[in-house]
Amino acid sequence: MSAVIGHNSPGAALAPGLARRMASFVYEGLLLFGIGLLPGALGALFVALTGHQHPLQSDAALRAITLLVYAVYFSWFWSVRGQTLPMQTWHIRVVTVEGRPLSQGRALARFIASCAWFAPAALLAALNGWTRWQGLAAAAVGVVGYALMALLHPRQQFWHDALCGTQLVTDRPVPSA
Repeated sequence: MSAVIGHNSPGAALAPGLARRMASFVYEGLLLFGIGLLPGALGALFVALTGHQHPLQSDAALRAITLLVYAVYFSWFWSVRGQTLPMQTWHIRVVTVEGRPLSQGRALARFIASCAWFAPAALLAALNGWTRWQGLAAAAVGVVGYALMALLHPRQQFWHDALCGTQLVTDRPVPSA
């Protein structure tokens, strides 16, 4: 098991550095790309085996199912392990402000709140009829802006963590004696 370093008083813990958190974010995005292919692959397999139109071939249904898959992925890893694989690689753990593991409900709330990273760009793209590339560019600007807003937080936590009573902390293995 690993210990949280620099976390003697949980309420005062500073977040891991922004560069490290963003590196974990990019790694997470690469991993999510593969995970996001699962609903589409299952839909294609269904069509190939049955010859029938699959409900997931609807763009809205596919997006909703993919979002559900992401919600299950994050809420399970955050509540059971306290970190996803990219977070583990970058020695980052999510805990409550009291330093405890997240409940499944709090992990799900954190996932929903973390959608704030992308919601403004998605809304602007939908309202303005932007192309996928324009929406992607808006999402990139939004992500950078949202990440920089963490610097305004007293402990440099992301604002969705402040809203959910969670925090990111450094998590390094305890050296063997």
